[in-house]
Amino acid sequence: MTINPKMNRRSFIIGSAALGGGLALGLRIPFGPSAVRAASGAPEIGAWVVIRPDDTVVVRIVRSEMGQGTLTGLAQMVVEELECDWNKVGWEYPTPGASVARKRIWGDFGTFGSRGIRMSHDYVRKGGAAARIMLIQAAADEWRVPASECTVDKGVIAHRASGRKTTYGKVAEAASKLDVPKDVPLKDPKDWKIIGKPLKRLDTVDKLTGKQVYSADLRLPGMLNAAIKACPVFGGKVKSVDSAKAEGMPGVKKIVRVRDSAIAVVADTWWHANTALDAVKIEWNGGENAKVSSASIDAVLKEGLGAEQAFVHNKNGDSKTGINGAAKKIEAVYDYPFQNHACMEPMNATALYTPDRCEVWCPTQNGEAALAATAEASGLPIGKCDVQKLHLGGGFGRRGFTDFVTQAVLIAKEMPGTPVKLLWSREEDMAQGRYHPIMKAKLTGGLDASGNLVGLEIRLSGQSILAGVFPAALDKGKDPLTFQGFWPSGDQSLEYSIPNLTIDHAMRNTHVPPGFWRGVNINQNAIFLECFMDELAHAAGQDALEFRRKLMADHPISLAVLNAVAAKGGWGKKAPAGRYRGLAHFRAFGSYVAAVAEISVKDGNKIKVHKIVAATDTGYAVNPAQIERQIAGSFVYGLSALFSQECTVKDGSIQQTNFHEYDSMRIAQMPKVESIIMPSGGFWGGVGEPTICVAAPAVLNAYFAATGKRIRSFPLKNHDIVMV
Repeated sequence: MTINPKMNRRSFIIGSAALGGGLALGLRIPFGPSAVRAASGAPEIGAWVVIRPDDTVVVRIVRSEMGQGTLTGLAQMVVEELECDWNKVGWEYPTPGASVARKRIWGDFGTFGSRGIRMSHDYVRKGGAAARIMLIQAAADEWRVPASECTVDKGVIAHRASGRKTTYGKVAEAASKLDVPKDVPLKDPKDWKIIGKPLKRLDTVDKLTGKQVYSADLRLPGMLNAAIKACPVFGGKVKSVDSAKAEGMPGVKKIVRVRDSAIAVVADTWWHANTALDAVKIEWNGGENAKVSSASIDAVLKEGLGAEQAFVHNKNGDSKTGINGAAKKIEAVYDYPFQNHACMEPMNATALYTPDRCEVWCPTQNGEAALAATAEASGLPIGKCDVQKLHLGGGFGRRGFTDFVTQAVLIAKEMPGTPVKLLWSREEDMAQGRYHPIMKAKLTGGLDASGNLVGLEIRLSGQSILAGVFPAALDKGKDPLTFQGFWPSGDQSLEYSIPNLTIDHAMRNTHVPPGFWRGVNINQNAIFLECFMDELAHAAGQDALEFRRKLMADHPISLAVLNAVAAKGGWGKKAPAGRYRGLAHFRAFGSYVAAVAEISVKDGNKIKVHKIVAATDTGYAVNPAQIERQIAGSFVYGLSALFSQECTVKDGSIQQTNFHEYDSMRIAQMPKVESIIMPSGGFWGGVGEPTICVAAPAVLNAYFAATGKRIRSFPLKNHDIVMV
């Protein structure tokens, strides 16, 4: 089936894949046609559920699983309404091509911005509820009784009056032929039996036994392998190539020029391909961008701190008058660097191209975007392309982009009929990232004679992700995402009430491409704000918790989370000898998070993070055990970034090449994490990203408590501070 053969990638991705918006087509998620069969031959009950004769239930999952547990959480929501036996539940990924062919029956495939559950909970639960209604109706029709007289428990349908029973597997065939109900009521949260339970993940066993196939491990009959080098200067091109030596090396099949910026070698094995690639003599033309350095970028950002023009996003009262009339004025400048996602599995994709069809196997955070990239690169209609999504060996926002998919397809076009796996080297992955935006912040606060905060200004100077990724989404030139955690309202709101406030952004973009990096702008914004709040509290001579509490009276959910973490973290009580505490809180991706860190410091520069107590209110908690794992995992990512991770620029290129220059914390350095899951209900917040932002400022504030020193630029290794 051909779907809109004239559709190109630009028109197909009406919303940006990297924004997590999927295809912004005014989507109404239908449950789809009935009587459609799965690839296994088992009948579909609506679009989300496949039931086999042995009562096995297969739940369709369209969001990407990259270790965060979304797969299990989504299945829990479907099963909650389906009323089947959780012990008989499996899962499968539909393809985006199949979804498009069925008028996007599965909706948005995008998995970023902590959206996987919070943006699809309604329609996936309705998918489960619709399937339950259809199955019960099929049994009732067979028994010739009203469906209202039938009940179901763990996939067993019963008619109490007659004593008859049957199972989902026995009526699935008949149910698949019924019309999908249009109005599907959902359970009241108080009646949930599966949602809210710490159930074991569905994908753990396959990972432990090695059954789970990651994209980098994929093997296809007759498959060749490719390695690639792109110009290390962003925006640069290939000037000249001498491949004579490489062409005669073992296993080499072809040397391919990938557009005007990269060279790839195709060989029988990846080792042969990469070894031959090193033998290719490539001269690059970096253009004007080759003159850019970290120092030149820093100078541009410094200028932005004092620029007259800036985009204002949160303002009330008169901040200048409030600060100028204050009894005490406090000012600080903070810096946050470029950072790479550094997924453990480097970027890769396998493509099989023929003049009639192109298929890709890849780890992607948005299957629809990967499909669009496949169609554009292959030159084929969308209906003649498809993408097989595999588990991701880390994503963190990087795999929302599709550059590696495009490269794989372009290379495969040079080898028609032969599957070709493109795997980036770690060095290429470091050099060709989509980096956490670089940012400076100048914060100025005014305190009255009683130590009350009467005015606050925050000037951000640095990159805009939207300007680099999706300029059409800018709001009259302004990037709202730059202000995450600083919004006047909404799910990224500032949780302090300040009488005179101005938060603005002097946009200073660089040639280094920005990207969505786990938590994105909340990482630096939480450090800027929460460390400066500690500075203000210290200047006011007040306890850091009490200082915050006075500003949070109008923000009861945030205050409850902060109070909970302070109580469990022992705030206000004497810490063990040699230990010091710091706290932080923030709102991001619809959730409320807070942390208390307890550290010790040796010789002024050796920090041991003993414990972090973390509290989060996500509204509804689908799987509390998984939330705890997410919190701990996000702290690994956030603390690694705080202590060790920075990408610097020389001659227009990223200098760091591998993990010896871009380090991560070790297991022995991991603090004890005590989680408080406190869902208050009424909203759906994210999990994977919000919690990442509070560990770093909590540790920094504890470091000040221990040493009296404020650190305002990162990573800490640049100050000879290490984690032990």
